[in-house]
Amino acid sequence: MTAPSGHHLGQHCFPIRIYYEDTDSGGIVYYANYLKFAERARTEMLRECGFESRASNDQFGLGFVAQRCLAEYRRPARLDDMIEVRTRVDTIRAASISLQQDVYRDDILLVSMAIRLAMIDHKMKPTRLPKMLIEALSQQYKVGN
Repeated sequence: MTAPSGHHLGQHCFPIRIYYEDTDSGGIVYYANYLKFAERARTEMLRECGFESRASNDQFGLGFVAQRCLAEYRRPARLDDMIEVRTRVDTIRAASISLQQDVYRDDILLVSMAIRLAMIDHKMKPTRLPKMLIEALSQQYKVGN
């Protein structure tokens, strides 16, 4: 179980322990698992802003899809490490959000990811972000659109 997430200098911080299932045979985190860690951190950040994935999908037919992901792997995380995904909201547009998600062990940068999420409706068409989400993200993370 991971510890509760928090905030630090305008970013959302989400701690994660590395378990055996996250690693390859050498005890190093498999590269695709960083995408899963980033997804969990984004989900919790959005939840804290009042946007719960299942409720938004069920009630309004809205959801996010990853539109772009650029990852740079710098150093490995290993079995039993405590890492932290730090998420910063860079820009908010009418139908998308651009984020910077960095994975740290202590203060050592392991992976850096630039992510763009697009809002879609139940027909899988791009749609505007809910006003309440834009306001919550802008307030909580001091975003300048």
